[in-house]
Amino acid sequence: MAELPESDPSEAAPKRVRAEVVSFALIGVGGLFVDLAALWVAMHPLGLDKHSAGFFSYFMAATFTWWMNREFTFKGVNRRRALHQWAKFLAANAVGGVVNLATYNLIVWLDAPAFAIAILPWLPALWPYGAKGAGSLAGMGFNFVLSKMLVFGKK
Repeated sequence: MAELPESDPSEAAPKRVRAEVVSFALIGVGGLFVDLAALWVAMHPLGLDKHSAGFFSYFMAATFTWWMNREFTFKGVNRRRALHQWAKFLAANAVGGVVNLATYNLIVWLDAPAFAIAILPWLPALWPYGAKGAGSLAGMGFNFVLSKMLVFGKK
């Protein structure tokens, strides 16, 4: 009988990490849509200012991404004490969150450039949403590493 080739364990870990990064990024894209939708809700029906709305939407998106990463990206982690894990996720991702919110607030504070508004008069209405995208990208790398190490690491 022919023997099956043994799989090299040194190849399995990089493939798993690559799969986790892809899953984390895709869930992050979903989180960005949650962030944008929550930003709209916070600014329009709730009437919050752009900065307060940014904090509100960040927590909505962070909760969504925690749940999705818990279910899909980091399989096999302890399912108990969800509230504790959520709090750890928010704490561990505080670095990425600060980068995210600082980027968002800086771009919102700078506002759309006057020359761009002259060409694209609708730009100011979309500016906070573009700022959300930039903030999300800026914080993602920090969030993956800290989530993997501190929140979803196997005990």
